[in-house]
Amino acid sequence: MLSMKTAGAVLLLLWSGQVVTAAEGQHLQTTSTGTDSPNQTCQPDIYTLLREMSTLVTEQRVELRHTKTQLDAMEKKAEAMETRLGTSESLVHQLKTESQDLRREREQSRVSFSASLLAEGGGNIGPSGVDAPLVFRHVITNIGNAYNAHTGIFTAPIRGVYFFAVFVYGYGNASTPTGVSLHRNGEHVVIAYAHQPSYNLAASNGASLLLEEGDVVYVKLWPGAWVHDNYNHHTTFSGHLLFPM
Repeated sequence: MLSMKTAGAVLLLLWSGQVVTAAEGQHLQTTSTGTDSPNQTCQPDIYTLLREMSTLVTEQRVELRHTKTQLDAMEKKAEAMETRLGTSESLVHQLKTESQDLRREREQSRVSFSASLLAEGGGNIGPSGVDAPLVFRHVITNIGNAYNAHTGIFTAPIRGVYFFAVFVYGYGNASTPTGVSLHRNGEHVVIAYAHQPSYNLAASNGASLLLEEGDVVYVKLWPGAWVHDNYNHHTTFSGHLLFPM
């Protein structure tokens, strides 16, 4: 049998039509003369070679189709894996974003503060003709930093329902009551007020308020009233977030 190189050359001649023409011519010449030459009997049967080449080409075509089918299947499998990978990456990103949002919401929902009127010493505040928030300077708790100890104003960090309470202490006086009022965005909400001519007295009040982000809450001295505070921290302003909305 000829080598693959020789078979390839024969196949090339077959495709060009030359081998068939030559073979037919040789076959006709042999038939007409009725004689065989020694050289012709030693040469390989061209038709046998052609059949072998045809079989080889057919096998190669079948193998090529099988290989192509395998490659197509592998490509589809790779595409499916890439799609699943993209979906997984998208899910991981979504979960990470949701986790960050939940962490941020949890941190923002941690809002609570308490402060007393005087940071040191003791004394009365008021009466005063100044219409301004009382500044509770001794900060006991300020989780979330929503209360400003320099201005006395609480600013809502998120929308939600908050509870606020005020406690006041004072000395009885015939002409001077003890009292403060709670305000939201300039609007009067509740009052903590007491008045008696002598002895010590105290008052308190509170309210739950629905606040939008950025709303402010503060305490003001009641007109013509005073309050007292000292190291015992009698007069306080407190608030905390009950739940976000």
